Amino acid sequence: MALRSADSARTHRTPRGPVHHPLFARYYARISVSAEQRLGMGAVRDRLLTGLSGRVVEIGAGNGLNFAHYPGTVSEVVAIEPERLLRKLAVEAAVRSEVPVDVVPGTSEALPVKSEAFDAAVLCLVLCSVRDVRRTLWELRRVLRPGGTVAFFEHGAGGGRTMSLTQRALDRTLWPPLNGGCHLSRDPIAALRDAGFELGPYRRVMMPEKGPRLPSSYCVLGRARRPDLTE
Repeated sequence: MALRSADSARTHRTPRGPVHHPLFARYYARISVSAEQRLGMGAVRDRLLTGLSGRVVEIGAGNGLNFAHYPGTVSEVVAIEPERLLRKLAVEAAVRSEVPVDVVPGTSEALPVKSEAFDAAVLCLVLCSVRDVRRTLWELRRVLRPGGTVAFFEHGAGGGRTMSLTQRALDRTLWPPLNGGCHLSRDPIAALRDAGFELGPYRRVMMPEKGPRLPSSYCVLGRARRPDLTE
């Protein structure tokens, strides 16, 4: 099922994918590592991934910071990452992972994996930047087995009227081109519901937990489920 192994990926030049944000990728690679401890993202990743088992597909793996947090109950992770530099860093992280991780190129709107092949899926700060949220989530439903779990940690719309106006104004102007296509005012919970997922427990999280409220601070951490119509 895996398209290629992390070990073999090290011996091949990482191909250029359809998503290419070289300046943002370098910036993100630096700040994401810093955020592991300074903003508590390491602990968030632990909470996001705890309890997962079986075969997992991770959408938009970035530079692979989740890999070190997968529990031993996970038998394999197939990590999809379209951006060339981030994918290269993710391959390096996969080699260090204690669970098998296969990093492959591909976009969220056309996942290069078989239908109903995974027990769980991970969305971590990715729905903000995909080109088509609806199509991404329908693809996620396709590749998850019935009853499969979605573990998600996403940022999106939040705050009062002034913050909402600020988020929407930034989305129409500078924010997406400066931040790899990221949008601030998307609603991940509504998107999951609209795509037919059953929402499980979730909670609102502020990042950073202490400090100024930024347009990107409003996050949600939780679980959803692909319905099993045979139940």
